[in-house]
Amino acid sequence: MAPSVAVENLNPKVLKCEYAVRGEIVIHAQRLQQQLQTQPGSLPFDEILYCNIGNPQSLGQKPVTFFREVLALCDHPSLLEKEETKSLFSADAISRAKEILAAIPGRATGAYSHSQGIKGLRDAIAAGIASRDGFPANADDIFVTDGASPGVHMMMQLLLRDEKDGILCPIPQYPLYSASIALHGGTLVPYYLDEKTGWGLEISDLKKQLEDARSKGIDVRALVVINPGNPTGQVLAEDNQCDIVRFCKNEGLVLLADEVYQENIYVDDKKFNSFKKIARSIGYGEDDLPLVSFQSVSKGYYGECGKRGGYMEITGFSAPVREQVYKIASVNLCSNITGQILASLVMNPPKVGDESYAAYKAEKDGILQSLARRAKVCLVAFLLYF
Repeated sequence: MAPSVAVENLNPKVLKCEYAVRGEIVIHAQRLQQQLQTQPGSLPFDEILYCNIGNPQSLGQKPVTFFREVLALCDHPSLLEKEETKSLFSADAISRAKEILAAIPGRATGAYSHSQGIKGLRDAIAAGIASRDGFPANADDIFVTDGASPGVHMMMQLLLRDEKDGILCPIPQYPLYSASIALHGGTLVPYYLDEKTGWGLEISDLKKQLEDARSKGIDVRALVVINPGNPTGQVLAEDNQCDIVRFCKNEGLVLLADEVYQENIYVDDKKFNSFKKIARSIGYGEDDLPLVSFQSVSKGYYGECGKRGGYMEITGFSAPVREQVYKIASVNLCSNITGQILASLVMNPPKVGDESYAAYKAEKDGILQSLARRAKVCLVAFLLYF
């Protein structure tokens, strides 16, 4: 009798999905790792460094002290009742932990939360967005997620009905997008970043790819923009972002803005501007453009990949559509509470005058300077090789 489950009778969308950063090379590396453990000395090396994906703490980056102090106190609130805690933890970490615990029903980080995330933490995230952009943000627009990836999957699930629905996606791109589009049964409509112009995004190319897809009967639903870029590292200029926003408005596209690397800018003449800030600055209001912005605690200087925290901010969607987004979030119950807390801390770190500020700033600057040095080393090596 043929097996009831075989590759041949699996969901073809799963078979079509590819995710190279955790694919064959990584699987082979894990086999070698196992061999090193069971047969020491059998290979001409004794350690494997996994550089297939951004995972800085696995390579020795230390977590930010303030963030971890707050997490420790939130996870073990009885510490707040002990006198010695005052000598072991900074005063602002203690006060922040008390503030966060007060916002959590039952003061329990092991309990489920609201499906969008704890309201008090979403308030903190919204306040951080407003401070960054100079425009208001609403906690009701925030969906806290287990990193940015689940947010991307949620939007693909929402937008893609079948293979006749397409998503404009940059090439080169982080394979999350091609994988999630395939997994949810849509069509990837590529647009190509121009290396000669610093991996710029040309509106003329977007129009060409959009028109070509539509001529084939594909209903293009959204445009993915990764800014700062991954893997290219480019930082879009404001005028280019304005053109992109107008393009999405004129063509009726949802703008999916991957902004998880907003802290990772290593040159003085570049600056990150969120697409929401750009849209508001050119006069587009809440109802003019459907926009989803993604952020993650895995990137930036924080590098808290294993804590799985992030959020998406959704604006420009009607109330009935937002209800459907909430339904998808509810199916997953809620994101993990540790990640929710970290997302709020990333958007509301220590301020000047706080006890932790000097140490926090030194840690942040040290990590970013180290990342900048290594980026330059890689660039020099690339230029010399090629």
